[in-house]
Amino acid sequence: MEVRFLLLVWLLLGHVASSNPVSVRSAERQSTNPFPSSFLFGTASSSYQFEGAYLSDGKGLNNWDVFTHTPGNIADGTTGDIAVDHYNRYLEDLDLMSYLGVNSYRFSISWARILPKGRFGVVNQAGIDHYNNLINGLLQRGIQPFVTLVHYVIPQELEDRYRAWLSPQIQEDFRYYAQVCFRSFGDRVKHWVTFNEPNVAAIRSYRSGISPPSRCSGSFGNCSHGDSETEPFIAAHNMILSHAAAVNLYRTKYQKEQGGSIGLVLNALWYEPISDSIEDQLAVERALAFFMNWFLDPAIFGRYPKEMRQILGSKLPEFSSYESRLLRRIGLDFIGINQYTSFYAKDCLFSSCEQGPGASKTEGLALRLEQKNGSYIGTPTGVDWIFVYPQGMENIVTYIKERYNNVPMYITENGFGQTQDLLNDVKRVDYMNSYLDALETAVGLAKNMNHFDKSIFPHYMMLYLKFDFEVNFRGGKRDRLGLREVD
Repeated sequence: MEVRFLLLVWLLLGHVASSNPVSVRSAERQSTNPFPSSFLFGTASSSYQFEGAYLSDGKGLNNWDVFTHTPGNIADGTTGDIAVDHYNRYLEDLDLMSYLGVNSYRFSISWARILPKGRFGVVNQAGIDHYNNLINGLLQRGIQPFVTLVHYVIPQELEDRYRAWLSPQIQEDFRYYAQVCFRSFGDRVKHWVTFNEPNVAAIRSYRSGISPPSRCSGSFGNCSHGDSETEPFIAAHNMILSHAAAVNLYRTKYQKEQGGSIGLVLNALWYEPISDSIEDQLAVERALAFFMNWFLDPAIFGRYPKEMRQILGSKLPEFSSYESRLLRRIGLDFIGINQYTSFYAKDCLFSSCEQGPGASKTEGLALRLEQKNGSYIGTPTGVDWIFVYPQGMENIVTYIKERYNNVPMYITENGFGQTQDLLNDVKRVDYMNSYLDALETAVGLAKNMNHFDKSIFPHYMMLYLKFDFEVNFRGGKRDRLGLREVD
């Protein structure tokens, strides 16, 4: 029985009260499975949102430990000190995954659990042992580990020593950390991700300042230091070159022997033009360039998107000829996209424009809007930035496939959020079903156009196994994304 059927029926029967009317579209699938047998259906998590075990077994402080322990940063005062206690309960969680029938699990390693002081201290063997046990437990259950090196969280030591992503020194730290991980786990890990959503990290940490180290200009947020016009691009540049250092290391020293693959995961918003005008259509291109292509273009083509170079000029760092050649040579084995929602884009370059997200020069002069003529782009959810627009999934998959010349693709996150405790969870079921339908449509179009190649078909991973501490927001545990309720 296909995993999609099992996953959706589990949600319906295990978490939806029988007294409520239930959508049963998920149980009425055609017998023909459009997904190849190698397709990965999985769940995803991140270390800070999941593990807990604050400073246990030799773990060092990370940037999110410091941030959440600072009064006023998280609305309800919640921290990730315990989270869902995955560090201590991982065997129970692995059994849950096995019960679900998933065949992959994407998780992130806590850099500060492996290297509490970065390259300035010793390797923490207890951290190595924990991840070895986790990986072995997954494989024993027939679940492939899909491992992320950085999911927003870094050792606080690096911030204190040299301001982390604002310094090129971090490239050497990241390379060393990657080497420890490849050496320790690479014989069993066949899918590596260097960064999860570095585009979001650069924006939230250095433009709006709502994530550590909370740097921004006064016009963008409430920070005591920072420059929103330049620092996001400096941080991103160092992230890209850190990614390149790790990929180059893997290519030259580990990949041939270990037989794995390595890629990059971006948050991938889709945009629709607010009107049919050429100006708003160009605004869509700028919105994509300044958010997703900002990282993918350098990782594949060795240069920033032309829209960014034209608008930002000297504020955008440049790659040396060596760096550009290196990026093109090492490339990506796969692209991971986290696709939740979509927005409208309105031109602010050639047209008058109100202030708002995306409207500034540093954001690409493409105003991001949720509504058109008073109607939302999709059904609102309990999370204020997620609107149900499955067409966006189909469109972004097709766009990436065409722009990046059929680089293999994974849907590494997708999920539905609510703020209240919901066990009568029909909306979450329908959300997942509609987005999987969109993937089926994308595959069908590729088949009809004779472009279909199972190696580039997007694999699907769902966020999250459990309801987690949602660190992307300052509301603590307010936003509930996941498959399994915890108290």
